[in-house]
Amino acid sequence: MRLLVVGRLSGQLASAVKMAMAHGAKVNHVERADQATEQLRRGQGADLLMVDYQLDIAALIAANEAERITIPVVAFGVDADAREAAAAIKAGAKEFIPLPPDAELIAAVLSAVADDEKPMISADPAMKAVLQLADQVARSEASILITGESGVGKEVMARYLHEHSRRSEKPFISVNCAAIPDNLLESELFGHEKGAFTGAVARRIGKFEEADGGTLLLDEISEMDARLQAKLLRAIQERVIDRVGGSKPVPVNIRIIATSNRDLSKAVAEGTFREDLLYRLNVVNLRLPSLRERPGDIGVLADHFIKKYAAANGVPVRPMSAAARQAVAAHRWPGNVRELENAMHRAVLLAVGPEIDADAIRLPDGQPLLGGGSPAAPQTAGYEAAYGGGVAARAAQAADAVTRSFVGQTVAAMEKTLILDTLSHCLGNRTHAANILGISIRTLRNKLNEYADEGTAIPAPQSGVSAAGYAA
Repeated sequence: MRLLVVGRLSGQLASAVKMAMAHGAKVNHVERADQATEQLRRGQGADLLMVDYQLDIAALIAANEAERITIPVVAFGVDADAREAAAAIKAGAKEFIPLPPDAELIAAVLSAVADDEKPMISADPAMKAVLQLADQVARSEASILITGESGVGKEVMARYLHEHSRRSEKPFISVNCAAIPDNLLESELFGHEKGAFTGAVARRIGKFEEADGGTLLLDEISEMDARLQAKLLRAIQERVIDRVGGSKPVPVNIRIIATSNRDLSKAVAEGTFREDLLYRLNVVNLRLPSLRERPGDIGVLADHFIKKYAAANGVPVRPMSAAARQAVAAHRWPGNVRELENAMHRAVLLAVGPEIDADAIRLPDGQPLLGGGSPAAPQTAGYEAAYGGGVAARAAQAADAVTRSFVGQTVAAMEKTLILDTLSHCLGNRTHAANILGISIRTLRNKLNEYADEGTAIPAPQSGVSAAGYAA
């Protein structure tokens, strides 16, 4: 993770910087907000800005946005009271870190913003076969397309490929094509020249140039606008880019890895994705199986997340009980590894006693994990009995109640309910919700904007502890 600290480097801030570096962050420092924007323009990128609350955070964010630079901000301060901390959040900061620094808080903030510590963990033959192919192609220069459902670990695989490539000592730069609006993505990728548009007061280096010599990950590339697809194709073919407003091409030396949770062949047939670009990206395809297709990974991943979040929250590492392990194995995990990780985080916080029992493993709404009848790990009679036995009957009753509640509603109202309920279930994760709903994230975003204009509260991406008292 790349951290840019903005403010006077006092003794307490220096201690915070050392803690961040101890957790793997690469730290740069400037004293003034305008220096931060200038450094970002020059391509000395950052994943997070840590800014003194006494600086004008709102102006810094506005200056970055005018330059089409989108980087989260965390405020920090010495002896700041609650009002000052709230003002920093209102100005646009995502979090506030009080100084003197707390090692666990620094670690938690860094982990929440950019969790780079995601090792490739696998014990299932289906996943090991994919890893074997990844090892074969990692040291090549071939473009690689990683596909699979949302939450299966596509970005983790991309980092694995980079770390095992001949470019491992050079930058690994990731761009989420679904999270950045179309009007900003072009500048984010290719940079721009001074005067290219209103607010472009200086040249800005884009992600292609930041990644020079290393690897550029284009996450969820299926969401990229068709016009940008053409520009991307030229960059891959010619190994040159054109900055927005530029007059001459800029050579780049990078390896491209792309991910998608959609069927790009279908997108080509529908005319939303360029066939020639797909051929360029898909020199090697790594399809990551869903978690239900690799049941041998569930237990080892669960154990890994338990250790990770026990350490992050300063609590003892408790093993899972036999009943809990059986419940975890039986659940279908539609959200894949991401859902399993969140469930284990909750379990670490909710567990009492020497073991993590089945009751501590809960869904985001606080309901117990009833299992999903996974083909790889069917529910046993003992397991069904442990949870009351009549799972099928209760499911049928619930389905009937839901069906009756739809009578009298318009199709638009039902669609709205479905979208908002799915988004809540996904803890505000737009990409995951769009995948479950079977729509593009752009369609989902348009729907949410429409509902927001009507005055409807839209679930925001969550972290920490939810209103129900469970970790989100």
